[in-house]
Amino acid sequence: MASLTTPIDNLMRSALLSAADNRALRRFMYRHGMSLGARRFVAGETLDEFLAVVRLVNERGFTVACGMLGEGVQDRNDAATVVRDYRHILTCFASEGLRSNVALKLTHLGLVIDCDLARQNLTAIVQHARSFNNFVRVDMEQSAYTDATLSIYRSLREAGLTNVGTVLQAYLRRSEDDVRSLFPLKPNVRLVKGAYLEAPEVALTKRADVDRNYVRLIELSLRESGFTAIATHDHVIIDHSMEFIKRHGIADDRYEFQMLYGVRPKLQGELRSRGYKVRLAIPFGSQWYPYLMRRLAERPANLFFFLGTLWRK
Repeated sequence: MASLTTPIDNLMRSALLSAADNRALRRFMYRHGMSLGARRFVAGETLDEFLAVVRLVNERGFTVACGMLGEGVQDRNDAATVVRDYRHILTCFASEGLRSNVALKLTHLGLVIDCDLARQNLTAIVQHARSFNNFVRVDMEQSAYTDATLSIYRSLREAGLTNVGTVLQAYLRRSEDDVRSLFPLKPNVRLVKGAYLEAPEVALTKRADVDRNYVRLIELSLRESGFTAIATHDHVIIDHSMEFIKRHGIADDRYEFQMLYGVRPKLQGELRSRGYKVRLAIPFGSQWYPYLMRRLAERPANLFFFLGTLWRK
């Protein structure tokens, strides 16, 4: 079931995640990165570019999770602008009939400034989404924000907002307890492996252990949650999930597979051709560089693709 990792894999991942904070590389990438291959993973920097990609993806039978790139906002006015932008995006989806919801980070809404501010901003977006019968996913960030994120999620659910979901990361040691604690809410949960650097006391460090925990979370969530989004490109885990779904008679409206835009497109198409619901997480925006570094760190094939593009240039 589990895949193996090597010291070279870990070293490469650490180097790429550290590169996200390298100022010189950041300047170079913001100047040249889009033309050098970043568009495989990011749908441009503007909303118009993003909407054009969503239309094409919808036509191919995929739904979309919109991510407007940005995090760590430290100014209230900037956070208010993010709220207005997300509300406008949701309005655009409704006016065009696009099959897309949104996924956002609470630090993009001001969590670093004040927890209540982030809660108020999220509430405004979720209420706007509800007016269009749409949905908002609260992404999970570094473990330092896990408690606050889950607390805010619970507060919205307790306030009667059901069109909001959250994310749990399999590499965090706490995640099984977290998913069990959410079961009374019949939550809409997206399960991922995790993409941040964390201390060993907080997170599992071996890929095999992460994979085993991920499968355990998927099985628990499929049995008990209201809805489970299985977000992975690991075909072994996908095959196991499909077999588990069939064996336990999990209804089609209680799960979907989610994948990142530009990552393993052949596998995405194969799942769609077999009748499974597949949602693509498609990011856009000017702050795309840290996102790209995390995508390259997650899977060596992504890095090799990008380096191949540089070589061809």
